[in-house]
Amino acid sequence: MDHATVLALYDRDMRENARPEGPGARVERAGAVVRHVSGGQGWNAVLWSDLDAAGADRAIGEQIAYFTGLGRDFEWKLYGHDRPADLGARLTAAGFRAEPEETLMIGEAARLAVDTEPPEGISFVEATDPAGVELVVDVHEQAFGTDGSGLRHELLARIAADAGTAVAVVALAGAEPVGSARIELVPGTRFAGLWGGGIVEPWRGRGIYRALVAHRARVAAARGYRYLQVDALPTSRPILARLGFHALSTTTPYLYGA
Repeated sequence: MDHATVLALYDRDMRENARPEGPGARVERAGAVVRHVSGGQGWNAVLWSDLDAAGADRAIGEQIAYFTGLGRDFEWKLYGHDRPADLGARLTAAGFRAEPEETLMIGEAARLAVDTEPPEGISFVEATDPAGVELVVDVHEQAFGTDGSGLRHELLARIAADAGTAVAVVALAGAEPVGSARIELVPGTRFAGLWGGGIVEPWRGRGIYRALVAHRARVAAARGYRYLQVDALPTSRPILARLGFHALSTTTPYLYGA
């Protein structure tokens, strides 16, 4: 993989020319900034920017004014290769709070090690109705310790209006949900994104996470997507690297008002 070429393609297709996520959402370009504005309870964020030292503080202030004017908390999704180099420090000075850094990892779907199957006693089912969504939310809240109401709203909206662009998978031990994960299939691009891979604490270290990645990689390849993208936590980065993913950059969520 040519890292520089793939990273430039990712920036262009997934950030600068991003598509709205969910019904009612919109993507707007405001000068040298591209932002995502939800249609209700969804995600609000700055996705991409092309700033220099002279104009960065003004652009930051404009986005704060815009989102606070809407009454929305929002995220500035900063990547390690974004400019100016001190953009993170400027965001902090403007009142943003940095979340833990993640690693942007990308793999070619056809070249990943996708033959991994669920461990014995574990089955995978896709969440295609409200009952399935509740299983995903249950795992999310147990695995990450965060409220899943926003995820519930997003998945139910996708099922109702745009089911072909996302697949949510639940790992079951009998009838007990012990893991879940999602794949976002972005129309008109070569990228699919892996999100929300979480395993309930007592079930970690048994190969369920790895099998969920492989399952979603097969879904992406079957639908003609070339690349898989993950914002990887330190715990998942070694697993993804063994499957064939490459670390191309870092990404840090800077939160305002949340």
